[in-house]
Amino acid sequence: QVHLEESGGGLVQAGGSLRISCAASGRTFGSYTMGWFRQAPGKERDFVSAISSSGGGAYYADSVKGRFTISRDNAKKSVYLQMNSLKPEDTAVYYCAAAPYCSGYGCYDSGNYFYWGQGTQVTVSS
Repeated sequence: QVHLEESGGGLVQAGGSLRISCAASGRTFGSYTMGWFRQAPGKERDFVSAISSSGGGAYYADSVKGRFTISRDNAKKSVYLQMNSLKPEDTAVYYCAAAPYCSGYGCYDSGNYFYWGQGTQVTVSS
């Protein structure tokens, strides 16, 4: 069982940066692939980024590649998403999620993630 709690969301101007965090509880955090998804009003929840259990592999949606960086600290049971060069279209609720196992494009699939946080709002003004 893994409990996830996001933090760090807020309002930022276009072109700005924001770092959101996800703190986990549970003894097996280090065995999970961790992902970030986002959902804008009236839209489906979309994959943003994921990082392997060891932190050695990362995946990004094309829309954020080169602007966002995912990282994790297994000792602190935390995963982070550094978001740079933010755009108004990045506005969404951002969710942290944990997958017991996924690889490659499987990590883009929300169905592989068993545990979810409540989300944190990120708003980018133009």
